[in-house]
Amino acid sequence: MIELFGGLVDHSPAPPICPAERPIDLEHLFRMTLGDHALEREVLDLFDRQSAILMERVCGGEAVVKAAAAHTLKGSARGIGAWAVASAACAVEVAAHGDRRELQFAVSALAAAVGEVRVAIRELLRGH
Repeated sequence: MIELFGGLVDHSPAPPICPAERPIDLEHLFRMTLGDHALEREVLDLFDRQSAILMERVCGGEAVVKAAAAHTLKGSARGIGAWAVASAACAVEVAAHGDRRELQFAVSALAAAVGEVRVAIRELLRGH
């Protein structure tokens, strides 16, 4: 830390924007839930249920419905540190306005990322 304009400025590095090591960035989740393990469980359970509902819309809806559901999923994924899901959801949003084949590929990638996170959530909830 350095003193600047009479106050201290923390120059510790920021967390990576898109860590790819785990399906869920547990450090980010810890920060978002303020270290409250009960809240962490609740948030993970909510994401698990919400992602299943949203993926039904992404897989079965028209392009505009796919884009809207993917947008919602992207925000939720960012909240728990599911960076790969957020990135894949963003790709669906973009692809929904373009080539149909590209959209199908993006939806498949999102489904795989969501599946991986849902497995991780079940493992985490069993461990708590």
